[in-house]
Amino acid sequence: MAGAFKGFGEKAIPFLKALDFHQSREWFQENRDLYESELHGPFCYLVETLSERFATAGLGLRGDRKKSLFRINRDVRFSKDKRPYNRHLSAILSPDGTKMEQGVFYVHIGLERCFAGVAWWQPDPELLQAMRKAIVTKPAAFRAMVTALKKGGLALDPEDCLKRAPRGFEEVGEADLAQAVRNRHFVVRHDIDPATIHTAALVDDLVDFTSRARPLLDWGRAIQGTAK
Repeated sequence: MAGAFKGFGEKAIPFLKALDFHQSREWFQENRDLYESELHGPFCYLVETLSERFATAGLGLRGDRKKSLFRINRDVRFSKDKRPYNRHLSAILSPDGTKMEQGVFYVHIGLERCFAGVAWWQPDPELLQAMRKAIVTKPAAFRAMVTALKKGGLALDPEDCLKRAPRGFEEVGEADLAQAVRNRHFVVRHDIDPATIHTAALVDDLVDFTSRARPLLDWGRAIQGTAK
């Protein structure tokens, strides 16, 4: 595979630590070559390698170095925190290769943690309503998806769920369904051992995770076409 991912440079995380300390455009420009060789360049190859592997696995997710990566520059226009640079680099692979789609793969390499996720993140109101309705009206399909995730060592993340049932779902009585309809997102996550980011084995790890998360992708895709 031409240009296959071979691992992030050994100085990738130290670069992020130094950038976080300096938080200056001058320092970043002086060290841009290090950023490109240790972090950004390998991340581009990671996205392209994953895109090929996801296609081979029939996961319906793709990306490229131009559309998939988020900028390391922070958007500070509406933030009190005016630090110009992120403490991480991240990317999304999606059904159409853009960041605007739903049912996506996300990978994050940063100072606090390295992780990946498969998510229906902040779905629009119509899709979120359709998902909640499907949970209640087709509980067997929802529970089958949850069981399949569990067999793969995964579980839906309850973070950021509503404290109360959303309007129209107040009478849902079964505990697992009542919990599920409170979700704002439908997400599974996978922690990446920072020691593994420097080898090509990271690709196998991420493909394995995404394959185990496929039940969530398939469940959402079956609902997506019904959202109105």
